[in-house]
Amino acid sequence: MWEIGQCFLNGLFAATKPLYLYYALIGAILGTITGILPGLGPLGAMAILLSFTLKMDATSAMILFAGIYYGAMYGGSTTSILLNIPGEAASVVTCIDGYKMAQKGRAGAALTVSAVGSFVAGTISIIGLMFVTLFLSDIALKFGPSEFLAIGLCGLAFLVRLSGGSIFQSFIMSLIGIALGTVGTDAITGVERFTFGVRDLGQGIDFLPVAMGLFGIAEVLFTVADKEAPASPKKVRIKELLPTREEWKRIFAPVLRGSFLGFFIGLVPGPSPIISTFVSYFTEKKLSKRPEEFGQGAIEGVAGPESANNAAVGGAYVPLFALGIPFTPAMAMVLGALMIHGLTPGPSLIKEKPDLFWTVIASMYIGNCMLIVLNLPLVNIFVNILRVPQRILMPIIVLVCMIGVYSVNASLLDLLLLAIFGLSGYILRSAGFQVAPLILALVIGPMLETALRQALNISGGNLWTVVSKPISLSLYAATLLTFILPVILKKFRSAKKAG
Repeated sequence: MWEIGQCFLNGLFAATKPLYLYYALIGAILGTITGILPGLGPLGAMAILLSFTLKMDATSAMILFAGIYYGAMYGGSTTSILLNIPGEAASVVTCIDGYKMAQKGRAGAALTVSAVGSFVAGTISIIGLMFVTLFLSDIALKFGPSEFLAIGLCGLAFLVRLSGGSIFQSFIMSLIGIALGTVGTDAITGVERFTFGVRDLGQGIDFLPVAMGLFGIAEVLFTVADKEAPASPKKVRIKELLPTREEWKRIFAPVLRGSFLGFFIGLVPGPSPIISTFVSYFTEKKLSKRPEEFGQGAIEGVAGPESANNAAVGGAYVPLFALGIPFTPAMAMVLGALMIHGLTPGPSLIKEKPDLFWTVIASMYIGNCMLIVLNLPLVNIFVNILRVPQRILMPIIVLVCMIGVYSVNASLLDLLLLAIFGLSGYILRSAGFQVAPLILALVIGPMLETALRQALNISGGNLWTVVSKPISLSLYAATLLTFILPVILKKFRSAKKAG
């Protein structure tokens, strides 16, 4: 315990360097703006800025991306409460009671509760992140290729199950992502695969144009195609921001419950910030003495979910730091930023680069403090971003994407891929496909292939030996259960109703 405290203090000292404070502030501001702008989300912002992290050191890049991620959770609540527009997918639930509070003249109280709940949840999740990551990383040092193969496959399977769309469609997206990851030169044999004579494809399909296309360019196309006029922002006076004493009492338990629920749901593969908000909302409604108020402006319906989605961010970092495997698409972006700097997260990174790990964690706490200072006094300024005409904003986003992609390899092929995946993303999402599994599979795919080949080499080609190790078998059984259990429960309920 003393050693962890000492390491955190060292990280806190490093995180107060002007450069790191600057990136924490920029990340917090960009994240808030990202959360406010409907549709873009932290994933799109990270994709657009991924190439710009080349000019930074790895620690700065991680601090920036962390700020964008948890900043978006803050920002998404602002438009949900004031405009009934969820700026970020994880803020959909906040619309239910947050906007009703705004209609009753309690917008300021809803915004304050959202900010305070997010701050408390962020603090709790950072503490959990420190302890759980270190515990898991010690265990992960004993893992071999078979175990990492099982973790990667289970992560993909859970994402397919929980992505929110059709399981079959998500499965297809995952297969496409894995297939794209095989393009290029085989790292073991040196043989080019699926390049079709295109020399530039020998280096493989880069993560950057795929991510920027599917999220940045596709989102621009969606926005341009949307004919609906944006809602008019409402003003909030500073004196209206404070909740009443009764409201403070009512949010105490929901904030704590949401924080713990969000953190532990964040450890599960899938869109954890979104899932955690729904779980928190229905938990609060179930436990409330006033369930009839939910949907009519219950302050618990804002406090719980907003705490949960922020805590889920800290939880999502645990598997990335401890195991080196991203369980969410946003964490895949963070992994991409680390790989650009030649670093692979996992237990060895914590041992070899403790300064990076502890500085990033400490900066997350500092960024959390920055956000609560920024989000309340500057709420009207942030909301006014919605007034920027789309004809100005959208071309700027496209230009940033093009500059970002071209600046990495100076390759015209990357620009072509950006356009192809931008159009593909728009078509796929219009058809109801979730593209997040594709991104995650593109990142995890090469890792899975390497782990499988290493495991087969160690076992002498015996596949049963690879899958039958105790940890691997347990993970495969848990994954199978997530697919079978809902079907069994559905049949059980149908039989009960019929009886």
